[in-house]
Amino acid sequence: MPAPFTYQRQGRSIGAMVLLAAIWTALACAWVLIDAAPLILGIIAACTLPALYDVVKNPAAGLSLTQEQLHWHSGPRTAEIPVTEIDRLRLDTRLDFSVRATVMLKNGRKIRIPFEATPPHHSFEQALNARNIKTERHHFSLRQ
Repeated sequence: MPAPFTYQRQGRSIGAMVLLAAIWTALACAWVLIDAAPLILGIIAACTLPALYDVVKNPAAGLSLTQEQLHWHSGPRTAEIPVTEIDRLRLDTRLDFSVRATVMLKNGRKIRIPFEATPPHHSFEQALNARNIKTERHHFSLRQ
């Protein structure tokens, strides 16, 4: 019997904090040094609000796979699926090279695993195969 597979991550990361600081520094320099339009700077700054939310709120996300069930959580959302109900798991590589995971149930229903709770696809696929859960790989499809 394979050991349980677990994946955890936090919303707060060094990369996000450094990126936010760099963007806001560049916006402040553009405002002071080249007198950039405040409206344009405000629109650009508004695009950083989701990253700021993750840094401040620090939401946890994760996934665990045991012999009996697949469980994930992402902020307030959680789900548990018995492994016996899973027909296959579809891994889609998107155009931005991110991988999205969708659980295909035996009754035909599809359940998308939230991106932030999706583990690195190579290790996840190995854990699925160790539990005899079929996987499908799809690369660069625009539709699902």
